[in-house]
Amino acid sequence: MTQSDLDNNFMYHAPKEGQPELYQIIRSTAKCLAELINEACPESREKAMAIARIEEGVMWANSAIARHE
Repeated sequence: MTQSDLDNNFMYHAPKEGQPELYQIIRSTAKCLAELINEACPESREKAMAIARIEEGVMWANSAIARHE
């Protein structure tokens, strides 16, 4: 990993034109999946982990947009 990579990963990335809309699309789509899992699956560690991984996926997807567009 280069210093430039570290600098990029640990800096604030102000939203560029169009990015907030992409973030919203990703969040709302992920929320639909989380709601489906919440309704379809019994309360369990596995269900909690599935929803947590959706949250994690949203975070990483938004980070990819912020860091690399």
